[in-house]
Amino acid sequence: MRETTVGIGAGAEQFTGELGTSDMVLNIGPQHPSTHGVLRLKLVLDGERIVAAEPVIGYMHRGAEKLFEARDYRQIIMLANRHDWLSAFSNELGVVLAVERMLGMEVPERAVWTRTLLAELNRVLNHLMFLGSYPLELGGITPIFHAFTAREELQHVLEEASGGRMHYMFNRVGGLKEDLPAGWLGRVRRAVTAVRGQLPVYEDLVLGNEIFRGRTAGVGALTREQVHAYGVSGPIARASGVDFDLRRDEPYLAYGELQDVLTVVTREEGDCLARFECLLEQTANSLALADACLDRLAQAAPGPVNQRLPKVLKAPEGATYAWTENPLGVNGYYLVSRGDKTPWRLKLRSASYNNIQALTELLPGTLVADMVAILGSMFFVVGDIDK
Repeated sequence: MRETTVGIGAGAEQFTGELGTSDMVLNIGPQHPSTHGVLRLKLVLDGERIVAAEPVIGYMHRGAEKLFEARDYRQIIMLANRHDWLSAFSNELGVVLAVERMLGMEVPERAVWTRTLLAELNRVLNHLMFLGSYPLELGGITPIFHAFTAREELQHVLEEASGGRMHYMFNRVGGLKEDLPAGWLGRVRRAVTAVRGQLPVYEDLVLGNEIFRGRTAGVGALTREQVHAYGVSGPIARASGVDFDLRRDEPYLAYGELQDVLTVVTREEGDCLARFECLLEQTANSLALADACLDRLAQAAPGPVNQRLPKVLKAPEGATYAWTENPLGVNGYYLVSRGDKTPWRLKLRSASYNNIQALTELLPGTLVADMVAILGSMFFVVGDIDK
């Protein structure tokens, strides 16, 4: 058996066993600038067929979990919202929910409904990026322009409320940074309506495209058993028939009162096409949830959106775990406090870290040409892996 490693410099060859057949070890990345981040895939090839695949991570590791220990409870929100840069608001939520649980703090109702609204708008922003970028990875450039046009509608209103376009920093322990601008709810409703009107583009232009369906149907099928074995969650797990969503199964924020609007979108096929379909339908449902939150906020009486906090905020000694249904899957924070103003330990369970491990099962046996289709359909952010 002969094995040849390529992609790491001239003359880099490894020979093992008897001479004869030759397997190629091909490095995909990590230098590619147009992927979801700096990820390296080490593929063992037999001709054009993948024999083994190993995701190599760590190129973007910034030590966020260790940095949490050197920042107080106000400052760690800034670190938390950056690991999945497409889901910044949702990342913040897990941290503040964990600290509020440790403090036994009740958040004003107006803040609860506003958080729920912003979480769903952030979910739509996340999904629109993948709805546009996935067809691009398969050679279709037009959907990305529609996706960014729709994203701008929502980015405008989120920036108006928070001051940030990407890292919102709008959550605070005890509520939100400040109340919403005058007339903001009406502008959000118009933005939601505009985005909803653009969703048929993906039905017609992408799902109605025979080339797209040929590249995705039956490709990269992930079984329920593999989902459970690797801890896969979010739209990827639901596309394999795993009917699990924390917003329904362990409600937080205002989701307990939105069960008649919330729909958990599932498929049974588990392939690339099913994952894209789940993402698209979930986007439509998130817009419906946003409308429901807008209705509730429009009827609500004026009131505070945060609690007054002491000058030095300390969590009591103990531990808690807060998990949320982030756009890419289950996101959890395990907080351990020794009564100081900084966490003694804050462990992050990110969705992409678990989801991407399934590539070791999905890629072997497939063709190199299908590797890009499978990789793109995993809907990951590398900062969420390397954290």
